[in-house]
Amino acid sequence: MEKLSIQVYNIVGSPYCVEAEDGYKVYAMIKAALAGNRQVELSFLNVEILTTAFLNTAVGQLYRDFSEEQVKAAVSVAHITPTGRVALRRVVETAKLYYKDPEAMERSVREVLGE
Repeated sequence: MEKLSIQVYNIVGSPYCVEAEDGYKVYAMIKAALAGNRQVELSFLNVEILTTAFLNTAVGQLYRDFSEEQVKAAVSVAHITPTGRVALRRVVETAKLYYKDPEAMERSVREVLGE
């Protein structure tokens, strides 16, 4: 399987990965690679700020389109800060729960919010 290296800094054009719109650009590249049966190394080299909004869009929604096994086998991460790694782990765990049963997750959120 061919491996594609995605340099997040180059895609976003900035060391600040904070906007969901920028995350979508990264997501689209990863999705196309996985659909083409390619592996992806997601490099965060030179990224200084990384938000969960960006990560939810860039990585989290992959779990809607592909199985957990596919994502785990095909996507690797490099050059991420320890804080970024913690945020990414949280995003991945939440995405896996959400996409397993979106309606249950939404009911749970509504209950917590008292709606």
